[in-house]
Amino acid sequence: MSATINRHGQPIGPALPDWQPPAAPSREAMIGRFCRLEALSLAQHADALYARIAEDDDPAGWTYLGYGPFTCIADYRDWVARMAAGNDPLFFAIIDIQSERPVGVASYLRIDPANGMIEVGHLHFTHRLRRTPAATEAMALMMRRAFELGYRRYEWKCDALNAPSRRAAERLGFQFEGVFRQAVVYNGRSRDTAWFSIIDREWPAIDAALTAWLAPDNFDGRGRQHQPLSIFMPAPAGKAAT
Repeated sequence: MSATINRHGQPIGPALPDWQPPAAPSREAMIGRFCRLEALSLAQHADALYARIAEDDDPAGWTYLGYGPFTCIADYRDWVARMAAGNDPLFFAIIDIQSERPVGVASYLRIDPANGMIEVGHLHFTHRLRRTPAATEAMALMMRRAFELGYRRYEWKCDALNAPSRRAAERLGFQFEGVFRQAVVYNGRSRDTAWFSIIDREWPAIDAALTAWLAPDNFDGRGRQHQPLSIFMPAPAGKAAT
């Protein structure tokens, strides 16, 4: 970040004379080619999501979340009812467009319009969503909405030991910022938290990369990518392109 010098001879951050806090994100659906994100609903999504979760039978998928696994539909319905009623976190169900079935959830959280900051989290992808174009598109749609609203900073945080989440953040263009030690207590254990972010001036190039990767001509007839997302992504700040 560039700095200016104030009248006391001190370096200060750049002025934002035209800054206007953005609106909070709405519950309006976000629609892509592979998936659609809808505001989470007990009536519309809970039972179908639980059916996908039951298919997984993989409690390891809940290790780095502060809730779950859910062993009965009643408990899951109670959780969905609570999450669907809130505005922060603001939860969305991820709908696979081909099957029209919900296959995961994601949320905005720590929504801070005054500072132009918003975080993505509470990601739970069932096996029908993991490692699919829809999973990437869901994250791209959420990022795009946030930056179109005028947010300056988009955050991703995870347990520092959660290697798959860290790889996912970096694949999507987030920059690693460091680790907050002993930042959280959850599930009866201590968590160091890894921080990642994308800021507004980085977003256009990342948006272009995501758009290029998700384009129809990057996939064959079986839905397999021709080129990985890394081919399209700009080099992180401080690293030369290869």
